[in-house]
Amino acid sequence: MSEPAATSASAAPYIELLLASLDRSRERFDRALEGVSVEQANTQPAPELAPRIDSLTWLAWHTAREIDMQISALAGDELLWTAGGFKERFALPLPDDTEDWRHTPDQAALVRVNDLDALIEYLDAAYALARHYLAALAPQALEDVIDRTWTPPVTRAVRLASIIDDAAQHSGQAVYTRRLLGLSG
Repeated sequence: MSEPAATSASAAPYIELLLASLDRSRERFDRALEGVSVEQANTQPAPELAPRIDSLTWLAWHTAREIDMQISALAGDELLWTAGGFKERFALPLPDDTEDWRHTPDQAALVRVNDLDALIEYLDAAYALARHYLAALAPQALEDVIDRTWTPPVTRAVRLASIIDDAAQHSGQAVYTRRLLGLSG
């Protein structure tokens, strides 16, 4: 049995729930990145044993990137990656259209930073973009079908839940990666 669709009158609490979930994943990234060095952030903790356990850098960058790409598309805005100058600041040896959700371990290892500030600023900017988008969203817009290529078609609410779920998953992985690096917290 499926859940009933949110109606316009009852959708506002769903937006608050999405915002709270988004904020929790951002707080986990703060805990995961607290006090780490650039070297620690760029390290895959067990590349031979578990090559899909990515670095803190890749996890934070990928999360910012997926939020940026998907929320910018929903809002009809240019990506923060380019508009905010992050592409130049990161200067990654990857193509602009890299599909980071398909990165091999070797490609993920190419996502490195020389300064954690750029990483944290991109993460902050992406989360702020999502918060602004959600806060400005009319509750009835959650019901809009935005992608008919799936069965059933995807509503704005389902897409937003997916974006935030991905952020939650990767922020939890970042905490795990931190622990595998032997760091407390």
